Amino acid sequence: MLALIVDDEERARETISKIIELYTPSITSTIEATTVKEAVLAIRLHKPQLIFLDIRLEDGNGFDVLEQVKNTPLNVIFITAYNEYALKALKISAIDYILKPIDPEEFVEAVNKAASQIAKNKIEERIDLFLQNINAKDTEVVLNKITLKTLDNIHIVKIADIIYCQAERNYTTFYLLGGEKIIVSKNLREYEEILPKNNFMRPHQSYLVNLNHIIRYEKGDSHLLFCSEEYRIPISLRKREYVVKVLSNIN
Repeated sequence: MLALIVDDEERARETISKIIELYTPSITSTIEATTVKEAVLAIRLHKPQLIFLDIRLEDGNGFDVLEQVKNTPLNVIFITAYNEYALKALKISAIDYILKPIDPEEFVEAVNKAASQIAKNKIEERIDLFLQNINAKDTEVVLNKITLKTLDNIHIVKIADIIYCQAERNYTTFYLLGGEKIIVSKNLREYEEILPKNNFMRPHQSYLVNLNHIIRYEKGDSHLLFCSEEYRIPISLRKREYVVKVLSNIN
């Protein structure tokens, strides 16, 4: 889990980082911000799963941060020395509220609560995706659509319109019919698990291709898959035999 620490006091950031290192293995990495501007940029660029947010900052307050990213789903734990903000924090549905000086036990309890909520949200998201996008025909269940969430939009995409997906670090770019591209902050492995295995194959570590959009496999020196919209997908050396086998079994 990636966490963002937002506090304008260096000692406070160090304290939070140390508690995370010692007591919260569920947080695997952290990034930091000291101002409203830095925090908003970090949220938009890195999409942290959890935010430790101080309320009073140099250029504003934590609520200013939330106002500027209000369309982004966030899991927030407020950390501050000013308890008069508690009621307002609770009203905006923060996961928890911790007063300085920080009690490690209280901190760990808040993180565990956050981790549980994040896991619950992921399960609910997958269930919603399943219920909204299936079409039952006799005993066969077919996934017809997928929900792709970006910073500004929620896209409902037909599986049939996906030509291929490309991994770019922790992001996945969907290439669709009509030249549309959608970039999502999830890795390719997650979508490989969701998308129908009988319709998609992975000819390369960085690519997941819709079999229905493959036009031909060019061997020779290039070893490329030619797809709809004139896209060309590379095939890794270790995947060539696998690709030939999959294409040979297409009905």
